[in-house]
Amino acid sequence: MKVQVVDNLDQLYKETADLFSNLAADSIQKRGKFVVALSGGTSPKSVFELLATESYAERIEWNKIYFFWVDERWVPLNDDKSNAKMTFETLLNRVPVNGDQIFPMFKENISPEDYAVEYENEIKNVLGDEGRFDFILLGMGDDGHTASLFPGERILDENEKWVDAYYLKPQEMFRITLTAPIINKAENILVVTFGESKRHALNEVLNGEYNPQLYPLQLIKPEKNELQILTTSDTLK
Repeated sequence: MKVQVVDNLDQLYKETADLFSNLAADSIQKRGKFVVALSGGTSPKSVFELLATESYAERIEWNKIYFFWVDERWVPLNDDKSNAKMTFETLLNRVPVNGDQIFPMFKENISPEDYAVEYENEIKNVLGDEGRFDFILLGMGDDGHTASLFPGERILDENEKWVDAYYLKPQEMFRITLTAPIINKAENILVVTFGESKRHALNEVLNGEYNPQLYPLQLIKPEKNELQILTTSDTLK
């Protein structure tokens, strides 16, 4: 595990945008495409806005990038709770991406459980049976969850499915998410988290006993390159 600590949020957003840009260039040069899974939340939003600026957007080959999502609330794409809606507004509508290379985690007239199966097949169509994303961007909640892998939920025990959906009672809604097995296959995984409210959970993830039922981020153990965590100095005080 590699932990990088920066002084402020501007640095954090820039480091993340630089990594995205550099990995995209490297992957496209080697394999002709860059396949990513993105998260929602405050920090990705600021990163996406930065990537859409001229200095970044002009040097990225957007038409060779395939966009998936890490997780999603089961809401229509025009709902303000939708991670995909935020990503379209801050990034995808502002750069020259190919629409058929964008895979939101929602579809009308299908159950979330059935769409989880369909979504897994979409991943296999792009990545094959190996299922190795080039880059996955994760966050971490105050409770140590990442993606929609929440403490104490049965999703934490999933070892075979790449994508699953379930009803999260505390939020009274369905969530659809990549599971730990597919996340851990990724070539590069970056966790971006910051703020005083995240301090306790991050310390437990980094220094506490292994207890992924309580701190699900501990489930993320990449098969290839080491997990990267990017945070701010005030978060690790």
